[in-house]
Amino acid sequence: MTAPPEPALRPAASRGPGLQRCHSSRLFSQDGALVLRTDRGTDRYPVGGSGIARAVFIDAPGEDRERVGPTLTGSWGELQLQDPDGALIGRFDIEDWLPESPALPKRSVQGEQLLSRSGVSCLLRTAGIPLYTVRDRNDPLVAPGGSDATLAPGNVFPRWYWGVRAAAGIAWFAAFTAVLFSGRTAPWLVLVLAATAFVAPVARLVLRAWTRVRLGRYAPDVRERLGPSPAPDTGATVRFCRDTEVRVQDRDLVLRDLGGQEYWFPLIGAHAVTSLVRVSDRTGALLGVELRGPGEQVRAVFPWDLWFAGETGADGWARLRRAAGLAVSERRLNGRATWPKGPVLGLRMLPESGGAARRMSRFPGTIAGISSTATMVVGSVFSLVQGLRLTEDHPGPALAAVLMGVVGLVLQGVPYAVHQLRSRLRLDRSATKRTPPGKDAV
Repeated sequence: MTAPPEPALRPAASRGPGLQRCHSSRLFSQDGALVLRTDRGTDRYPVGGSGIARAVFIDAPGEDRERVGPTLTGSWGELQLQDPDGALIGRFDIEDWLPESPALPKRSVQGEQLLSRSGVSCLLRTAGIPLYTVRDRNDPLVAPGGSDATLAPGNVFPRWYWGVRAAAGIAWFAAFTAVLFSGRTAPWLVLVLAATAFVAPVARLVLRAWTRVRLGRYAPDVRERLGPSPAPDTGATVRFCRDTEVRVQDRDLVLRDLGGQEYWFPLIGAHAVTSLVRVSDRTGALLGVELRGPGEQVRAVFPWDLWFAGETGADGWARLRRAAGLAVSERRLNGRATWPKGPVLGLRMLPESGGAARRMSRFPGTIAGISSTATMVVGSVFSLVQGLRLTEDHPGPALAAVLMGVVGLVLQGVPYAVHQLRSRLRLDRSATKRTPPGKDAV
């Protein structure tokens, strides 16, 4: 895939099926238009004339929404693209294009800092689009109504998966309602129940395989790959040392956590990361390394005891400096200053417990959260029960329904059991050994 011209916005970090967005989705300026490229295709929004005439940044939080499953967090701030008459052409939430936003509290970065850190302000300057900032969603500059054009990096789950799950869910609910209110267990109705319930775990298994194959086709050009080198007694686990890494690529520096979530930071362009700052306390003890961008904003931190204090830490620090090609400096804290100040990506990449690590690293679920899993289990159990009720009078349909119910439960239970067993027996166990004398990183 051809690399877009810089500055190009990178999506918010993602994992699993959504990781493809980090690889392919970009928002950039080219030939007098804003161009949105996702895995679904490319959309162009002309600038000037009857096209985009101005951008309005609504620097105000969106409301959180309660629903089944986890709360849907409101936006950090919205950017509207308007025509000469102020009508809405397109819009997007700024945090959708801020790589580290999933790891930060809502609105921990605001205003001009949010625009510059994400690269939005630089992109608008390059495209020649004037920018206006308002701090009230009722401001006259804010265009009313909605727009079909949302310049988002794409969906986490593919459309075919949502389509299959929705169609199967509707058919299952219709069959379930018929069985419930009719009081009858017609063989064909039980088969419909069993088949539609069986679709959900099968679709999820196919999604796992589809994700693995799809991401396997993408081989980024990696200059350097660096894993953590933790000091003894830090609590680092086999999983943390195996799965957490920094990759230095041609155009990006990528930080990957143990859940597989990747944060892509540009190495080129006006909003690229600019420097690595090694920080020590007032006694000279090393605390960590800061990855900084324009305006000296800290984009991520690498705690020294987790990344560079082990046996291979000195070599890792040298390799990171050499491969990234960024300016390197030293900073010593004064007095009782804390490090780092405020929430920042990288500070808590090592989960507090094995349970937290297992939750982070399992295959991602949909926005429905545990409700989706519970529904699949109920569907399979109901198929099994209804099949057993048919055993005497309709052995053929009964056997089919029972098999689909049992296999459906197996397809849901086995991946979960394997994940739990591997995690508890190996991956969530301590990985560090005491560093031999003379091997401390410097």
